[in-house]
Amino acid sequence: MKTALLKHTPVAVLLASVLLAGCDKSAGKPTLQLSPWGASAQVKAEDVRFLPAELGSLGHDLRLAASERKGLLLLAADGQPLARLPGSYAGLDSRAQGQQLVVASLDSATQQAVLVPLDPATRQWGAVQALPARDYAVSGLCLYRDEASNLHLFLLGEDGQGEQWLVGNGAGLNATPLRLRGLPTPPGAEYCQADDAANRLFVNEEGVGLWAYAAQPEADVARQPVDLRAPFGGLQASIGAMHSQPGGVLALDPEAARLHLYQQQGDAWQSVASLALDGLQEPERLTVRPTAKGLELLIQDDGSGRFYQGELNWQPTPVALPPVLANVPALRQSEPVGRHGDAADDPAIWLHPTDPALSRVLGTNKKQGLLSYDLDGKLLQELPVGRLNNVDVRGDFALGNQRVDLAVASNRDHNSISLFAIDRASGELREAGEIRTPLKEIYGICLFQPNRDELYAFANGKDGTFLQYRLRSDAQGQVQGEQVRRFQVASQPEGCVADDRNQRLFVGEEDAGVWTLDARAEQPAELVSVLKVGELLHADVEGLGLYQGAERDYLVISSQGNDSYVVLDAAPPFAPQGAFRVGLNGALGIDGASETDGLEVTSANLGGPWSAGLLVVQDGRKRLPESTQNFKLVPWAEVAKALGLP
Repeated sequence: MKTALLKHTPVAVLLASVLLAGCDKSAGKPTLQLSPWGASAQVKAEDVRFLPAELGSLGHDLRLAASERKGLLLLAADGQPLARLPGSYAGLDSRAQGQQLVVASLDSATQQAVLVPLDPATRQWGAVQALPARDYAVSGLCLYRDEASNLHLFLLGEDGQGEQWLVGNGAGLNATPLRLRGLPTPPGAEYCQADDAANRLFVNEEGVGLWAYAAQPEADVARQPVDLRAPFGGLQASIGAMHSQPGGVLALDPEAARLHLYQQQGDAWQSVASLALDGLQEPERLTVRPTAKGLELLIQDDGSGRFYQGELNWQPTPVALPPVLANVPALRQSEPVGRHGDAADDPAIWLHPTDPALSRVLGTNKKQGLLSYDLDGKLLQELPVGRLNNVDVRGDFALGNQRVDLAVASNRDHNSISLFAIDRASGELREAGEIRTPLKEIYGICLFQPNRDELYAFANGKDGTFLQYRLRSDAQGQVQGEQVRRFQVASQPEGCVADDRNQRLFVGEEDAGVWTLDARAEQPAELVSVLKVGELLHADVEGLGLYQGAERDYLVISSQGNDSYVVLDAAPPFAPQGAFRVGLNGALGIDGASETDGLEVTSANLGGPWSAGLLVVQDGRKRLPESTQNFKLVPWAEVAKALGLP
């Protein structure tokens, strides 16, 4: 089930989430003493920045500057130019790349965002790489490095046309920047800043306030207020440039000539202090770096054209961050489904009995029907049979006087089980009947095959009911179902998977966790907890898949709440083996996966990259380019490597 997130919502709806506590009344409240930067007279620049702290002593006495007259400059601490890249530039951001630096700026002449490598040791600028010209006026930009070391560039447009681009990785800049997604940003936004560790993007909204967005490209387009203009928040006028520090953010109010300090508290921010910037007319730009006593600041005053420096005796308190999970890129992806919105849902893997390369990935489109893809993600067949939610497959089923492989899917149009015969030579699907159920809202489904001559289907409803059916063929070659067991979980389930070898069923309860029970119809349905929702597994619990290896079996779970996948031993005591995300594959132009509903995994050798097995996951947000949802194909060997699976 998809969980609704905070969208680009009107201000009035968001007021409850703003925490403003006023200035710190305790002893040792933040103070700031500013004095003119001695180099101001000779530095004629629109922006000056400290170099990233990751460069250590190499960048401590250096500054970056962007000038519409002199270009991009590497400066000494006293403002003396050390290296110059001619041109006309406005705006700055940078990230360390080993001992090198990547600098982002806006070419004022062409209105294109540019990226330039810089070697601080040799003081040499590299070749300029320009992003494609946009069809809107770019008003601001900032860089972001994600947990997998991918380098991103955010662009702000004057009319709210923000974008996120993939521009590099841990080894350097990409040869071709790739547009990941559009990001609706506030009209008139001019400043942004990314907190890499927290995967957060801060953006100003002129005359309104300061907003925080999720920076990951797979994240939903949601925003939270950091502070808003009075009477809704503590701002007298507006927010201009900002700078993030672990656990907090500093932001300029140019019209009121003030510096606002915020400490993160949970999912909101508390105002710590609002400091008057006496003597400054219109503080426009801000750069910050930590010191032993607090923070060193450099502020550009647009009114006087001068820069001011000072030390602030405050640092925000770092907050606990979620653990960084391994990122495993997809190697292939399916063609996007033919319906917009929340459409693609659950995959299954059909194994060709003689030629593994001809195996197929089945996928449900819950606004359309059943889809069949090859192992490169090409759509081969489409059966528009209605709103199918989940799908599962088993082989070698006696249908009339022939043996076929069988796919079953939960049909939400009829609260029924739709059945499909799969030709064992060609992989072609055809309808093979329908089993009506008494479920009020059918949802998930899975198959259990204890031996060659027995096949069972488990169907569940949103009220927590599970029904077990024995499947048989009638004389006309249609599949019939006989209900043989009924059991219940306390709240809404969906995903389930049966362990045929060990006659065990795993079921997911979306808000609670994963349970197991005996899959045999004649046995009592005694639920045993496998893993509860908590630190490792985040609600909603969605798809379940079973990897059955030669020596060890693993249960794979879609942890939808944090866009990850949890791997457990599939035998008691169900020991966790770790969690991972399906991340960007910039080299192949495949985006990561997020908000995954269904998944499936096999240990079968399908050849080539799938020789150790295949994991297929539904992608709830298609990026790169943005499109309707699809399915991502991931080599199991890479999952095993990332988690160090025995």
